[in-house]
Amino acid sequence: MPSKAIMKCSSSSSSQVTRTYDVFVSFRGEDTRNNFTDFLFEALRRKGFHAFKDDADLKKGESIAPELQQAIEGSRIFIVVFSKNYASSTWCLRELAHICYLVEAPGTHILPIFYDVDPSDVRKQSGYFEKPFVELEERFREDNERMDEVQRWREALTQVANLSGWDIRNKPQYAGIEEIVQRVTDILGHKFSSLPNDNLVGMEFRVEELAKLLYSESSNDVRVFGITGMDGIGKTTLVRALYEGISHQYDFTCYIDDVNQIYGDSSTLGVQKQLLSHSLNEKCEEICNVSQGTYLIWKRLQRKKALIVLDNVDKVEQLKIFTGNRDTMLRDCLGRGSIIIIISRDEQILRIHGVDEVHQVQPLENKEAVQLFCRHAFKANVIMNGYEKMANEVLWHAQGHPFAIEILGSSLFGLSVSQWRSALAMLRENKSKKIMDLLRISFEALDYTNKQIFLDISCFLHGYEVEHVVEILNFRGFYPEYGLQVLINKSLLIVEDGRIKMHRLLMDLGQSIVREVSPKEPRNWSRVWSYKDLQKILSNNKPAENLESVVCEFALFKTTLSADGFSNMRHLKLLKLNYVEFSGSLDYLPSELGYLCWHGYPFKSLPPRFLPYKLVSLSLANSKIKQLWEDTKPLHNLKRLDLSSSEDLIKVPDLGEAINLEWLSLKSCTKIREIHPSIGLLRKLSYVTLEGCKSLIKLPHFEETQNLEILDLERCIKLEKIHPSIGFIRKLKFLNLKNCENLTMLPHFREDLNLEILNLEGCRKLGQINPSIHHLKKLTVLNLKGCKRLVSLPNSILCLNSLSYLNLSACSNLSYIQLLEKPRDEGHSKRPCVGEASLRSSIMKRWFKSPLHLFNSRTHKDSFSHLLPSPNFSCIRELDLSFCALLQIPDVIGNLHSLERLNLSGNSFCKLPNLKELSKLYRLVLRHCRQLKYLPELPSQTYLPSVIYERPWPTTESPAWANAPQKPLLHVTNSGLEVLNCPELVEIERERCTRMTVSWMIQILQAQRRIDPLSIPMNPLFSSVIPGSEIPRLFNHLEYSTLTRIDESPFGHDYEAAVFCVIFEARFKKGIVSSICPPKAKGKFNDSKISMVFDSDLAIAEYVSDYLWISFLIKEEFIHYQDAPLYDEIVDLVGNDHYDIDVKKCGYRLIYDLDLELSNLAMMLGGNSPALKNDLSAIEDNK
Repeated sequence: MPSKAIMKCSSSSSSQVTRTYDVFVSFRGEDTRNNFTDFLFEALRRKGFHAFKDDADLKKGESIAPELQQAIEGSRIFIVVFSKNYASSTWCLRELAHICYLVEAPGTHILPIFYDVDPSDVRKQSGYFEKPFVELEERFREDNERMDEVQRWREALTQVANLSGWDIRNKPQYAGIEEIVQRVTDILGHKFSSLPNDNLVGMEFRVEELAKLLYSESSNDVRVFGITGMDGIGKTTLVRALYEGISHQYDFTCYIDDVNQIYGDSSTLGVQKQLLSHSLNEKCEEICNVSQGTYLIWKRLQRKKALIVLDNVDKVEQLKIFTGNRDTMLRDCLGRGSIIIIISRDEQILRIHGVDEVHQVQPLENKEAVQLFCRHAFKANVIMNGYEKMANEVLWHAQGHPFAIEILGSSLFGLSVSQWRSALAMLRENKSKKIMDLLRISFEALDYTNKQIFLDISCFLHGYEVEHVVEILNFRGFYPEYGLQVLINKSLLIVEDGRIKMHRLLMDLGQSIVREVSPKEPRNWSRVWSYKDLQKILSNNKPAENLESVVCEFALFKTTLSADGFSNMRHLKLLKLNYVEFSGSLDYLPSELGYLCWHGYPFKSLPPRFLPYKLVSLSLANSKIKQLWEDTKPLHNLKRLDLSSSEDLIKVPDLGEAINLEWLSLKSCTKIREIHPSIGLLRKLSYVTLEGCKSLIKLPHFEETQNLEILDLERCIKLEKIHPSIGFIRKLKFLNLKNCENLTMLPHFREDLNLEILNLEGCRKLGQINPSIHHLKKLTVLNLKGCKRLVSLPNSILCLNSLSYLNLSACSNLSYIQLLEKPRDEGHSKRPCVGEASLRSSIMKRWFKSPLHLFNSRTHKDSFSHLLPSPNFSCIRELDLSFCALLQIPDVIGNLHSLERLNLSGNSFCKLPNLKELSKLYRLVLRHCRQLKYLPELPSQTYLPSVIYERPWPTTESPAWANAPQKPLLHVTNSGLEVLNCPELVEIERERCTRMTVSWMIQILQAQRRIDPLSIPMNPLFSSVIPGSEIPRLFNHLEYSTLTRIDESPFGHDYEAAVFCVIFEARFKKGIVSSICPPKAKGKFNDSKISMVFDSDLAIAEYVSDYLWISFLIKEEFIHYQDAPLYDEIVDLVGNDHYDIDVKKCGYRLIYDLDLELSNLAMMLGGNSPALKNDLSAIEDNK
């Protein structure tokens, strides 16, 4: 018999019991049917509980026993009604015995009711219960099996009678029923009936979630809930569905449909009459003033358990329905367990009124949106063939908005493909009036200033970072700190990941409102956001007096515009253009401009008469400009100047007037030789990048720039030294000198410098590090990779107590380094120590000149003690000893308890020490270990780091207009095991390699659940390449093809990850000696692709023909693609110019939470070998 643990195993197990009923009632029909039990069943029904009743649910002519058994096993609560003749029915006794057998299962309960019988008689089988058992024992005294059954019946009666229940002898029929139903409610929670309308797509889950919110706290309190969301999102539909499902549980129910209209027609008195008419079940005309209404409402609703819904509340005063200052009177007069729901598009109204909780109604999920659209557009549940692309366009634009989906779907029903194309082309230009009219209600309720904010965001500020939106709107005079919150409260925009986001339909609304001023003449608009409209304005050479903003991203068509037309835009405040060709010359720009962003600016200078005294941000990246202007300009408001990649720029202008300049980018201005000295006088300057200024030979004196935090001088290849004043900029946090190939020395650093990152990678002529580096007490990153002339590090490096990353790779002449030989002081005991250096092969070869005696303590005791001093080197996180010709790896590596990544490729050892105790190790690479015969024991537990991404570089893009991702400082590697081209590996070790890889993958999958999913990079968290030609048993979906196709979308399922396995062969193409490009695995989600790269060198593949690639993606990664209309191929291995990839077999499995239980892992992995038991033991320890 299988164990209970295995019986409960997988979520897909067919043996799991389906709970068909909430309650099973065991009773003797002739005693209680048509009286007590009828009252009980009705009370349970009113509360929404599904109770089994034999004469209602059993079909005539069928055997009762199997039906009863199935009903009992499918119930969660058992109510046993003991009556005078209960024991006379063997059916009742069999039911009871089976109930007692099942009640040990979790989540089941027995509630006994003693109806006109003494509990003691039931317990002892005396009184009414004595005679039936005497007769039974007399009848079956010759049948031992039946006598055993009778004994079980006795035990069942005793067991149940000993439970706490209800004794209702000599009491009214309805006695105790309310308490019994309340007890059922306490156990199962509140229920609601099925939805009133089966056509409400996606509503059932939302109603359940809202019901959980309503009943999440004690039902004894009167609670007030607010429901909010944008117009048409389904607020009323959701609450109406919930109301109809739970209203039977309340003594008084009232749904007031349109409070705003009622209040507008007859003020507070009208709302009172609505409440009273519901309480009287008739029209209430007799009240003539609010005071009388207040009294009557108090009198009629006092202490009643009520469900009241107030829909479409538009103002706070509409909730003041009582005389005096008595806003909470309705809450105060209602009985325990009452609920008041207020629906409003304005969250601020709900907050002011003092609701207990606010629920924001969200758009439909993609699957639900498709279903709803298909019902209206095709009268079916799927998209018709030939319409897929157009349907997806509509769904993308509707963005889950149910009202819009219904309207658009209905308008397209019955049309041919060509008619659809025509209709969609029209809708792109002229939005649906029904949708726009609905959404416009919220817009019209805004005051003038907030309307302007709404229009700015809908036309061009959608997707920008909040701080930059606030800055631009402040310049526009729109008070954004208040206005943005108003729009958020009214569900007109949201803040997501620090950016302002607006629904596409609301963007349509805003753009339609701007256009409606003059549909055919964009020169009369206040805002322009498309090149097509801009072309009209510039070509007709007429004044554009109302135009304040021109923000056009990328042109969808190639066009040439006339520059002369800008002379007609006298009031232009915002101008953003990208890579557009212009004819003529630019002689005029308005002095009202505050933001000028013109990427690919095609002219050699700005207009001479341009007076930029209001300019806040000037961005001319990738321009043809040679010189901004000749004389000084009034730049008192300028905060940002971006001239990056302006390769013709030869001179930086005098910026002495730019006293508020904070941000300066001259990145890749390759002809600049010197920087104007005025830059060193700008006290508010905090960011300067001169990256890629290849001709720069001299830096200015930074004597006044004491607020400078970031200085990026990467690839300034002619720079031989940096000005000493840089070492005295107290607030400097980041200094990037990467690939300054001619840099020979560093400045002296002052004592109180705040420098955190110093990047000297590729400074090939740098011969020494200034000893004053010990003053950098806050330095966390020191990158010296590729400093080939660096001979030694100063002892002062020992004082860098905050250092967490030290890269010395490719420092080929470095011959002396001393790491800490004693523990740090108590204040830094939890910080990573200097021993966290990434020690690469070049420096290892320099230190260990004799690989044969590498770990001989007598011969090389100094070198090894400096490399692995105890206890400090135990903090190392990454160790790369690849291609060091090592014959042996010391056992001490097994004691590096902080080690996360270990690369031992290209060495000549035959075995490795035990790695079982390295609980933080998640990456082990063993490529080209030609003598390796035996694999090490892998960690018994695995803990992934809480943050996978390392510290990023600061952004080098203009913050006001460009939002490029940051580039990482350190390489991010996948977890997993790689064993490639190890020809001596014995066959049994190859089999163990597969088993260990799968076991380690499960451990890492368990470990990843303990960390923040947002910190995980968008590539496989686990990626292993090992020799093998069989798909492990774990992968239960197999395909003999070049890709793995998921049978159904995992969206909405409670899975943890999708694990994949691919068997492939890498074959070299003729004439190719080696390959430098690794194969890639691509995951495809319709038109969206992610690349999953296993960084493996397959250049020498003569030893093993087949490889296994094993990987998994966690569910959070799938969520990024849930907007894709369909779910398609997930894995596709491809080759490149150097070799072919031949995929032989693929497999996958969706891993659920229950799958990670030990008993279920045993079943999935298969077998009972001692090695497997050891792997399972390790997995269990890891949980």
